[in-house]
Amino acid sequence: MDNHQLVEAALQFGKGKPYMEILKGGLIHHTYKISYDEQDEQVVLQCINQTMFHSPEDIVHNYQLIYEAVHGKNGITIPPLIPARDGQLFYIDAQQQFWRAVRFVKNSYTASVPQDAAAARLTADCFAHFTSALASVKLDDLKPVIPRFHDLAMRYDQFEKAVTTATQHRLLTATHVIAELRQRHHLVDFYNEIQKNPDQYKLRVMHHDCKLSNILLDVNTHQAICPVDLDTVMPGLFFSDLGDMIRSMACTLDENNTSWEAITIRPDFYEAIVDGYLCGIGDQLTASEQANIHKAGLMMVYMQALRFIADHLNNDVYYRISYPEQNLNRALNQLLLLERLEDYLESRKN
Repeated sequence: MDNHQLVEAALQFGKGKPYMEILKGGLIHHTYKISYDEQDEQVVLQCINQTMFHSPEDIVHNYQLIYEAVHGKNGITIPPLIPARDGQLFYIDAQQQFWRAVRFVKNSYTASVPQDAAAARLTADCFAHFTSALASVKLDDLKPVIPRFHDLAMRYDQFEKAVTTATQHRLLTATHVIAELRQRHHLVDFYNEIQKNPDQYKLRVMHHDCKLSNILLDVNTHQAICPVDLDTVMPGLFFSDLGDMIRSMACTLDENNTSWEAITIRPDFYEAIVDGYLCGIGDQLTASEQANIHKAGLMMVYMQALRFIADHLNNDVYYRISYPEQNLNRALNQLLLLERLEDYLESRKN
């Protein structure tokens, strides 16, 4: 990012000379903490990645809608967008880069991974209360930022299409993963049943990127202040946020790890995530959703395995890789996690 370009953008959202600090951790946008010599208030300034978000005005629209609907509800305090000098809630520079800014929340911090089951429960509870607080939002008012993001049937179709177009070498390397994923097509069948029964499986406003690092925590109490990174907030189904938290927090190792024998489910984390989520939103779930709550993790782990293996078969065009066959290994990692989750869910019935 050109420094002159950054300074010009910073000047749009505050008074006085700006002082910039890069905020690390975000993988999508360029993010900075800005201080000014003529005001006490600091801001978080972002240059939006327009490769991923083709209509950045839509994410600003959604953010403002979410802010107005949820701010102050269920103890959630979302930082407001700061208007630019021209009164707009964004700024487009001479290079057509799209900028937005929100107020920096004092005495807050973020953590990357939960150190114990209590932190996992806090995360689940926070995102559940977030969705609960947005129950009054009209779904049609939200712009579809990433259409069909968690559409399992579409992801399966993409996987099968990749199988038909892959090179023979890539097909041979993926034979085991392909066969195992095909054997679990019943999860796609369940997704299709969900789609046929909207009264039993309701669309709600979901975050779609639920992890501890997307929650602001209070430096004194270590309790949740609010979710952040709201760009993927859009209508979703009951399994999306819960399943993604199970996938990312109940596992022993992340998706890039290749210590196959060490990949498993941590029961205390799993139960904490489910309990925390139900505590925050359980009274809003339908009987069908509650009856199938433990399918949430299965569906999201399965979906991610499909996406990784499809990208491997498509010659690694979507996910960044640092070595050959990394997407194949990621898919195998998620397949093993899926098998361990299946085993755990079977054992907890007894």
